[in-house]
Amino acid sequence: MKYPITMYQNEDGWYVVECPIIPGCLSQGETKEEAISNIQEAIALCVEVRQEKGLPLTIDYFELEVCA
Repeated sequence: MKYPITMYQNEDGWYVVECPIIPGCLSQGETKEEAISNIQEAIALCVEVRQEKGLPLTIDYFELEVCA
Protein backbone atom coordinates (compact mmCIF):
# COMPACT_ATOMS: atom_id res chain seq x y z
CA MET A 1 0.00 0.00 0.00
CA LYS A 2 1.19 3.54 -0.67
CA TYR A 3 1.16 6.11 2.13
CA PRO A 4 1.65 9.88 1.82
CA ILE A 5 4.63 11.36 3.62
CA THR A 6 5.90 14.85 4.32
CA MET A 7 9.55 15.78 4.75
CA TYR A 8 11.47 18.85 5.84
CA GLN A 9 14.98 19.63 7.03
CA ASN A 10 15.16 20.86 10.63
CA GLU A 11 17.50 23.48 12.08
CA ASP A 12 20.12 20.80 12.84
CA GLY A 13 20.16 19.59 9.23
CA TRP A 14 18.26 16.35 9.88
CA TYR A 15 15.39 15.31 7.61
CA VAL A 16 12.14 14.89 9.51
CA VAL A 17 9.54 12.73 7.81
CA GLU A 18 5.94 12.01 8.81
CA CYS A 19 3.03 9.96 7.55
CA PRO A 20 0.13 12.39 8.12
CA ILE A 21 -2.60 9.75 7.88
CA ILE A 22 -1.19 7.66 10.75
CA PRO A 23 -1.29 9.58 14.05
CA GLY A 24 2.13 9.85 15.67
CA CYS A 25 3.98 8.17 12.82
CA LEU A 26 7.18 10.08 12.23
CA SER A 27 10.90 9.55 11.95
CA GLN A 28 14.08 11.27 10.85
CA GLY A 29 17.43 10.69 9.23
CA GLU A 30 20.69 12.46 8.44
CA THR A 31 19.97 12.07 4.72
CA LYS A 32 16.76 11.97 2.70
CA GLU A 33 17.39 8.32 1.89
CA GLU A 34 17.89 7.41 5.53
CA ALA A 35 14.75 9.33 6.53
CA ILE A 36 12.68 7.53 3.89
CA SER A 37 14.01 4.15 4.96
CA ASN A 38 13.24 4.99 8.59
CA ILE A 39 9.67 6.13 7.86
CA GLN A 40 9.02 2.94 5.91
CA GLU A 41 9.92 0.95 9.02
CA ALA A 42 7.92 3.30 11.25
CA ILE A 43 4.83 2.98 9.05
CA ALA A 44 5.03 -0.82 9.14
CA LEU A 45 5.36 -0.80 12.93
CA CYS A 46 2.58 1.76 13.44
CA VAL A 47 0.21 -0.24 11.23
CA GLU A 48 1.07 -3.43 13.13
CA VAL A 49 0.39 -1.82 16.52
CA ARG A 50 -2.84 -0.21 15.32
CA GLN A 51 -4.03 -3.60 14.03
CA GLU A 52 -3.18 -5.27 17.34
CA LYS A 53 -5.11 -2.61 19.26
CA GLY A 54 -8.09 -2.70 16.92
CA LEU A 55 -7.61 0.93 15.89
CA PRO A 56 -8.31 2.22 12.40
CA LEU A 57 -5.12 1.93 10.36
CA THR A 58 -5.34 5.49 9.07
CA ILE A 59 -7.30 8.67 9.60
CA ASP A 60 -9.13 10.67 6.94
CA TYR A 61 -6.88 12.71 4.68
CA PHE A 62 -8.03 15.58 2.52
CA GLU A 63 -6.36 18.08 0.24
CA LEU A 64 -7.72 21.58 -0.07
CA GLU A 65 -6.92 24.28 -2.57
CA VAL A 66 -6.45 27.65 -0.91
CA CYS A 67 -6.10 30.84 -2.89
CA ALA A 68 -3.48 33.09 -1.34
